[in-house]
Amino acid sequence: MKLGYSTITWGGVVGHPGGVTSIKDLFYMTHGDTAAALTDIAEAGYQGTELFDGNLAEFENEPEVLLTALRESGLELVSVYTGANFIYDEILDDELFKIERAALLAKKFGASRLVVGGGAKRPDGPKPDDFKKVGRGLDMTADIARTHGLESSYHPHLGTISETLSGFHQIMDSCSIGFCPDTAHLVASGIDPVEAIERYGDRLQHVHLKDLSQKTGQFTPLGEGDIDFPSVLEAIRATNYNSWLMVELDSFEGDPKTAAITSKRYLEVLLAK
Repeated sequence: MKLGYSTITWGGVVGHPGGVTSIKDLFYMTHGDTAAALTDIAEAGYQGTELFDGNLAEFENEPEVLLTALRESGLELVSVYTGANFIYDEILDDELFKIERAALLAKKFGASRLVVGGGAKRPDGPKPDDFKKVGRGLDMTADIARTHGLESSYHPHLGTISETLSGFHQIMDSCSIGFCPDTAHLVASGIDPVEAIERYGDRLQHVHLKDLSQKTGQFTPLGEGDIDFPSVLEAIRATNYNSWLMVELDSFEGDPKTAAITSKRYLEVLLAK
């Protein structure tokens, strides 16, 4: 399996301010220096990376800047992360327009995978049809990705209606898009990542490896939290998945490059067994 690392740790994730008044522009972004992040990730020994849709959009009118940074780092842009609410019928067309733009950007910059989060939480809790609406939106997203030659997968995420075992299953069972487990987001939602991988292993298209300290509730470099990665990797292998493992750390108070190195050393020991 090949190892990649997300640029999210260099600046943390935010939303594009234009999305407040225009849904079609509501991209994810990290405010770090993308070129510096790519250099650090490569020097830490990774082969690939994942960027947010909004960070690709930054380079839409000067693509050679990002393409040069990728080429000089030697990293493969494996995947692009995007997302949507999916439950509000009136804005679904605008959300799908944005997702198609993300797919076009992914293709333009050489990525092969589109990773999607979503499922908005209403103030008074989900309505009965919300889970099916998310599934509908995910299958429409998969169609968009397929049109542009991309693989696609759903990433259950904290802050969405997938953050419970019931919500996770209702969404996954109402669609056919691929599955991208995020180990820490699953555990923080009360979902066993091993059981999730075993149940949806035939749909495994991408993997986010992230650790979590149960004591502090904080994400950590791999091996510094409480997640049972030996069992996670065993479950992944049992599905015959033999592709990218994308390490991700949403935020880190120390040096992001140091965290990337820590995670890689830990993974290398596990993968050698």
